[in-house]
Amino acid sequence: MVNQLLQQSKDWVLRNKVATFLSVALFAMVITTIALAVSNNSNATDLEECEVQLAPFLSTTNVPTTESSDATTSEQQTTTEGTGGATTTTTTTTTVSMDTSPLPEVTTVTSVSTTTTEPGVINYRLPDDTIPLHYDLLLHPDLEKNTFAGTAKITIWSMHTTDQVVLHSHELLTIGRITFKCLNDSTYTYINTNVDRERDFLKINLNKALLANYISELTIDFTGKLDAGIVGFYSSSYSDGNGGTKTIATSKFEPTFARQAFPCFDEPHLKAEYTIHMVHPSGDGYAALSNMNVKETVADKPSAGLSTTTFERSVSMSTYLVVFIVSDFLHQEVLIVPEHGSTFPLRVYATPFQQENTAYALATARTITQYYVKYFGIAYPLPKLDMAAIPDFVSGAMETWGLVTYRETSILYNNETSSTANKQRVAGVIAHELAHMWFGNLVTMKWWNELWLNEGFASYIEYKGMDAAHPDWGIEEQFVIDDLHGVLNLDATLGSHPIVMSVENPNQITEIFDTITYSKGASVIRMLEDFVTPPVFQQGVKRYLEKLAYANSVSEDLMRELDELVPDVSVTDVMDTFTRQKGLPVVTVAENALQYVLRQQRFLADQDANETEESPYGYRWYIPITYLASTDDPATAAPRRIWFPNDASRPELVIDKPAGSSWIKLNYRQIGYYRVNYPIAMWQQFGEALRRNVNTFTIGDRTGLLNDAFALADASLLAYNHALELTRYLSGETEYVPWSAIASKLKNIRNLLYNYQSYHDITTYAQTLVDAAVKSVGWVVPAEGGHMTNLLRTTILDLACSFGHPACLEEASKQFRGWLNDGAVIHPDLRSVVYTYGIQSGVTVADWDKVLERFRQENDANEKTKLMVALASYPDQRTMRRFLDLSWDTALVRTQDQLSCIQYIAANRAGEQAAWEHVRENWPRLVARFGIGERNLGRMIPSVTGRFTTQARLTELEDFFARYPESGAGATARRQALENIQNNISWLERNEANVAAWLKEATAPQLELLIVLVSTLSQLFRFRFSAIVDRRPPPPPVWSVGCSSALPPCRREPFELRLSLPLLLTLVPVVDWLLLIEMQCESARVNVGRIAIGGIVPRLQLSFANSDMFDSCWHWLGVAAVPLPGCWCCCLLAAFPPPVPSPMPAPMQAILFELTLNEPQPVTPYRETALYVWCWPSDFERLPPQQLILRVC
Repeated sequence: MVNQLLQQSKDWVLRNKVATFLSVALFAMVITTIALAVSNNSNATDLEECEVQLAPFLSTTNVPTTESSDATTSEQQTTTEGTGGATTTTTTTTTVSMDTSPLPEVTTVTSVSTTTTEPGVINYRLPDDTIPLHYDLLLHPDLEKNTFAGTAKITIWSMHTTDQVVLHSHELLTIGRITFKCLNDSTYTYINTNVDRERDFLKINLNKALLANYISELTIDFTGKLDAGIVGFYSSSYSDGNGGTKTIATSKFEPTFARQAFPCFDEPHLKAEYTIHMVHPSGDGYAALSNMNVKETVADKPSAGLSTTTFERSVSMSTYLVVFIVSDFLHQEVLIVPEHGSTFPLRVYATPFQQENTAYALATARTITQYYVKYFGIAYPLPKLDMAAIPDFVSGAMETWGLVTYRETSILYNNETSSTANKQRVAGVIAHELAHMWFGNLVTMKWWNELWLNEGFASYIEYKGMDAAHPDWGIEEQFVIDDLHGVLNLDATLGSHPIVMSVENPNQITEIFDTITYSKGASVIRMLEDFVTPPVFQQGVKRYLEKLAYANSVSEDLMRELDELVPDVSVTDVMDTFTRQKGLPVVTVAENALQYVLRQQRFLADQDANETEESPYGYRWYIPITYLASTDDPATAAPRRIWFPNDASRPELVIDKPAGSSWIKLNYRQIGYYRVNYPIAMWQQFGEALRRNVNTFTIGDRTGLLNDAFALADASLLAYNHALELTRYLSGETEYVPWSAIASKLKNIRNLLYNYQSYHDITTYAQTLVDAAVKSVGWVVPAEGGHMTNLLRTTILDLACSFGHPACLEEASKQFRGWLNDGAVIHPDLRSVVYTYGIQSGVTVADWDKVLERFRQENDANEKTKLMVALASYPDQRTMRRFLDLSWDTALVRTQDQLSCIQYIAANRAGEQAAWEHVRENWPRLVARFGIGERNLGRMIPSVTGRFTTQARLTELEDFFARYPESGAGATARRQALENIQNNISWLERNEANVAAWLKEATAPQLELLIVLVSTLSQLFRFRFSAIVDRRPPPPPVWSVGCSSALPPCRREPFELRLSLPLLLTLVPVVDWLLLIEMQCESARVNVGRIAIGGIVPRLQLSFANSDMFDSCWHWLGVAAVPLPGCWCCCLLAAFPPPVPSPMPAPMQAILFELTLNEPQPVTPYRETALYVWCWPSDFERLPPQQLILRVC
């Protein structure tokens, strides 16, 4: 054992380049001390080994002997000063019995930090005085009481002289008995502890200074709770199929949650070996799993009905990679026969009822693991590889070494119920996690600021793993839509951050598990592989992994290996400009008769944004430019490469025009991490070339052109009509990736235009654009259909239905009703579309309840997710409020899924306001459930508020943040949420008019009738309103056009609104009356009355008792629908409270008049009124009801 400890300590010191000096006298003292210890204690054998191993080590290594930064604490002190500030000593007594209850009986003297010496500046890093070498860890979870008890015996090596051992322990742990034994000197004893809650520090104070290079054992008893959340050591449960529930205990420690399970040195560079013992029930199929294989299981230990399983000693690893599970899971198994190393078993564990869903994961993991061993040229280092499907899991998966844990949706696949997308999701997550066995586990980043070395690499290498398992999937082409495009958008905001950035506290650490770290990291690695070439990249990666195996690394370590292999450019210089500053460049192309002239600048989504954060590179990049010219054959030509340095003194890069070329296309297959803008004429040429032949450009280039064009248009660097014009080629597009890219963008534009007449126009345009593709993909999924074709079908049908394509909605409704009422079976690839849009097609609340019950009874995780999305898509606000309340019921919605459920509801126009209110009203409750340090809680905010487009909404969000200022792991998400709304407002100001004009022209044939009708309808109506608010006299004012009115202010109280509308009855035989109340763009049909006209003036009186109707401002006051030849027309009188929209909506020149107040009153928020007119085809009754609701705010 000591051999291993000493070698590990030696390696650790050498790797971390400790600046040390040790004199011969010190060395002699150490040897003498060892000899004395050998003669005076029972550790003679270990210390003899220690003497032999330390002698050569110490003779070549200097170890500083400076005092600890924490002041020495004497046995008599009750108040001490440490680095964290003043502490007050307290005494606690608890009880422990591993045989019966997990509650210890010990007396421990502790002190809790109350202040800091430098307010606002806290060092969260552990002192480097002591290093853990080995943990002997015993854990006993009590699944009935939801508690656990444990003992951690930690072997530590003192690097420096210190009288205090500092390690991590979270406040969720109750510390019991503590003992300390120095193997070199038995006179050392433990005195008391200081607890620093802010930093999660447990400070073990000793009776005297522990000398450098001493080996000691620190033993700590502790207890905790299994029901304190779904991180750390926690309980999960599942239905046993007979009405009962089975409980398991499992763990998830990344990044800083190991300290919630056991006292430890919870920093990634402090690797150690582990011997783990788990106490678990002996019956009901329960067993224990951990990183290593089982050494032995002893029955009736520590008592009858319990067993203790001991696992083999682990390899050296970080605390966040430790894992243990107590469960009744069953498993399937295969043997891995790798190209390098020994044969080892691969197993997939799941609940007994999910065994039939593990076969795909098992087969896929085997192929991917064998590929990785071959690709890296390094054997898998552990004796087994297990994967487990956990019913409650906060992340998609966790790469714990030797026992990878997954959310069920990320590993289980059923051919009868899972879609093609589900299958790809499972393959992708498995490929990602298994890549971590090398990137992250074998070689680990030294500190969390280098997290991209783990996650960025795994996010890129996973595509290689998936391609090895399914070479027919075309998976590499999907990188741009799955990783690149999203992060390009995020990185164009001020709220972004560099890949490598300083992080210190747990909240900051948790925050950087984000799109920048994962997707930007993967994107720049993809670019790196391209410019160094794949063979060189593979060789460099292999050298990096071999040199740093079982150790920790920084970015320079990887770049150094590649720099040695790449002579023509400094890999470090190139990559630093992409990893050590935030943002991305846009390369602008200009041309003259002989040359193309390139310039670079930082790309920002809002060109008026004011950046206050400086960059070490001045926001310039060392860009690997690739390009093809119009004269190149896209099927055979290789892209040319040229470097654009980040030297500010060389602002331009010149490319000589190839003879006969009419255009140049940069960033071949969008592999480079940059955007490109071209002259207008060149954009037009691209569109013309694509309309002639879509294969003029590769799939990646077509997708890149679309993505760049709209991003540039969003930022006002390209007029929006040019980006929209490019979409016309899509009628001939048959590939999934470009369609997926444009589907996402069209939906985003439509959301921004929701309050404008151009909302209707983009709906019409999208229906026309997708029509041919809908007919091409159809609703029949062939048994042998290709993977990409299946993904294309789902994308096209979802796009069509989301834009109200009549045939698509009709088919979705038909299949939905057949499934709901007749038990019809829907193909898995169609279920998400049928469920989501079928439930919107005129179904009743009773039908929604039927779907809810199916959701409740469903055990398949993927099917359950599809049903949840459908339930959240129902177009009824009251029902959405009910679903939000139900999301707290863990028997219905698992805790891991609640935040997703809220976001699904917010994505529904009928649920957006309800979700936002729910979050605001229940924020303390959400924080209590998830913790302010849960990054997914913080990220929910920009998701829920992402479609807000008004200053009033921005103010609401600012007020919310002011009310709850503690951001925890959501600080970045809060900045992004605010910036998103501001960007939405700016987008409308800059682009709405241009977009509306282009859409109007593109959809002109459908609008001719409306223009003719406006002049006729302007003579049809005269209006007079009266209102009674809570039986109180109506407030002023009088409207200037002679129509007296007193309109209700924005308020929650119920009120009664009476409406009368004289009509020219001779012109219309039938009138449909609709009264609609619009809340923050949430439509709610209040009443529909069909009134026959017989020479009288129709009157409609409506009473409202639902106070929810009046949460906020946009109130629709009256709608009349009249039948005319060939169409139906609807007139609306709308009253706008402040702030008046600017610019005012202008739907097809149908604003017939505006009203202003003679005497504005603060209690009456309405400022302007307008009459709007809309028309639909005469067969509108076949459309879903929400199609009749006017979408203007």
